[in-house]
Amino acid sequence: MRDPDINLGLAVLVVVAVIGGAWYFRDALLPQPEQPAVAPPESAVVEAAVDDGPKHPVMPPDSTESVQRDLIPLPPLDDSDSYFLSALVDIFGANIEALLVKEALIDKFVATVDNLPRDHVAEKIRPAGRLLERFRVDEAGSDGPIYLSPDNYKRFDPLVMNIASADIDAIVDAYRRFYPLFQKSYERLGYPNSYFNDRVVEVIDHLLAAPPQPGEPVRLVQPHVLYKFADPRLEALSSGQKLLLRMGPEHAATVRRFLQDLRSELAPVN
Repeated sequence: MRDPDINLGLAVLVVVAVIGGAWYFRDALLPQPEQPAVAPPESAVVEAAVDDGPKHPVMPPDSTESVQRDLIPLPPLDDSDSYFLSALVDIFGANIEALLVKEALIDKFVATVDNLPRDHVAEKIRPAGRLLERFRVDEAGSDGPIYLSPDNYKRFDPLVMNIASADIDAIVDAYRRFYPLFQKSYERLGYPNSYFNDRVVEVIDHLLAAPPQPGEPVRLVQPHVLYKFADPRLEALSSGQKLLLRMGPEHAATVRRFLQDLRSELAPVN
């Protein structure tokens, strides 16, 4: 049985840490039908021609750093996969490479960030590959209630440890370095008059607005194949907010602290 929480959790690690979103999530605990890859969201509307500029402009990489690095020019967006992957390996280590898709990596990151506040993230736009893992529930008898097992929280240990130990300066530097490609991808997604960093800040604020962790045990229902939250208020949350609930209170608190720090770097208060 494939476990989308781990798959989504990996994307949270990379999306939150490198492009400023926060993990890419799903609204259910088992696979959902696939949707077209990197398609403009249905809710996108025709934007006004007037461009007032970004709310949160991205500062260019600091050229006065004491340690100068020779950086090759950014490649075209459609040829950027290997270069972007190399930057991720520099930040997170070589193990990250085996967990990511090899094509349209930036496009999939950007589309995933844009979809985090919605109720579903299509599998074809996710930047992480598939991982096999068993989702655990606690059952009170054959016909009794079903609960989210606390054992599931442990699956997020290595991901949250990477977030907790991440070098925020290296992350922001990589974000600024690749931002022109993120912006181009965002425009191609269907937002020619909008700015990706503004969307990233909006998504971070949305995740930070997730409700407090529910008291344990968290009851689930299984109307068909997929498990869902029994509480309709929790089930109505976005895919991103629901993953914060599913990873457990301690991990969620760590991710929230990181998001707050990252937001202060991407949208500093003047």
